Amino acid sequence: MRVLIADDHTLFRDSLKSLLATRDYDVVAEASNGREAIELAWRFKPDVVLMDLAMPEMDGLEATRRLAAELPEVKVVVLTAFDEDSNLFQAIKSGAKGYVLKDLEAERFFRLLEGVARGEPALTPTLAKRLLDEFARPERSAIQTSSVDALTERETEVLVLMVDGVTSNRELANRLGVSENTVKFHVRNILDKLHLHNRAQVVAYALRHEIVEPSDEG
Repeated sequence: MRVLIADDHTLFRDSLKSLLATRDYDVVAEASNGREAIELAWRFKPDVVLMDLAMPEMDGLEATRRLAAELPEVKVVVLTAFDEDSNLFQAIKSGAKGYVLKDLEAERFFRLLEGVARGEPALTPTLAKRLLDEFARPERSAIQTSSVDALTERETEVLVLMVDGVTSNRELANRLGVSENTVKFHVRNILDKLHLHNRAQVVAYALRHEIVEPSDEG
């Protein structure tokens, strides 16, 4: 199997490449962001792209959507540390053929990859059940899926800060004690869940629907 690794952490890519080599997987290319992953996928036409989610320039969800549309023969498997239902659901809806957590044991990881080659989804039983439960629910209205209930606790924190005027990635990262890439990932999730296109719309929406209120500071 020919594999492309897309992850912005060099040490993780090196470790994963070494692990794959123990089973004779051919790592044909490595990308450090979503845009590069798409370019390299066009160039090398791998069988599978192992796609991280939080990456600079273009995140893994957008890259997955693009690859599913442009190169449907290339199977994308999300490989991430984010164990949140919203990310799982969005990844599968974006066209990913699987969703694998980075703390998975090596033997289970390889079994899932072997399954992908046979056309099977790369999902552990736990994630598969969560996915089935979600898709088995009655269709919800746009206003329900756009409510604050759809946001995670961390995404709500980001939203509150944006309403308070903290809108740059650097400022948000400093306030939350996370990386700018992680901030971009959370902001993208907020935009997707609220069906909006930019941060200004997010702030206006939050105030208009009284999802959060601005603080009295400043």
